[in-house]
Amino acid sequence: MLGNAKHPGIAAAWHGPIFARDSRPATTPSRLQIAWPIPHRPLVEVSEAAMKYLHSMIRVRDLDATLRFFRDGLGLAETRRREFPQGRYTLVFLAADESPEAEVELTWNWPPADGSVPEDYGSARNFGHLAFRVDDIYATCAHLQAMGVTINRTPRDGHMAFVRSPDLISIELLQKGDALPPAEPWRSMPNSGVW
Repeated sequence: MLGNAKHPGIAAAWHGPIFARDSRPATTPSRLQIAWPIPHRPLVEVSEAAMKYLHSMIRVRDLDATLRFFRDGLGLAETRRREFPQGRYTLVFLAADESPEAEVELTWNWPPADGSVPEDYGSARNFGHLAFRVDDIYATCAHLQAMGVTINRTPRDGHMAFVRSPDLISIELLQKGDALPPAEPWRSMPNSGVW
């Protein structure tokens, strides 16, 4: 062990906390114990129930185009909006009717005040995807296609499709309940691009 006057017990090569589940009876809510590898610090208990999923954030290039996609195309509702003039950005929160607590946060950074080129967010494939359950995957895809959205992975199986938002965020659409019977034009339509 190496150390100094401030932290006499800190190891030279520290690899993070050690997690261990406690041995309480099954009727007691499970808790994680975090033991930091510093001998003079006690265990800290963290309740698993203390955490709640809030939202996923994506940065957008064109707020109007992205709102049209999520609001008019997918049917999400805007739950709130905040403008930050000093930071030069806008936050817009959207949610689906059946899960209003799980929001999508759109972050729009305003064009640079100095006239420089805005940040390029690339192809956005590093984000993964957002997934939404829909009542009728064929009707949803037909609606998006009529809006000019490319159906990247067609719902040929009546169960799953992928599209991309104007900011190239991959969106997975999943049929509610059992898959619909395969139907045209989706069954024979080829995939397009990446998702």
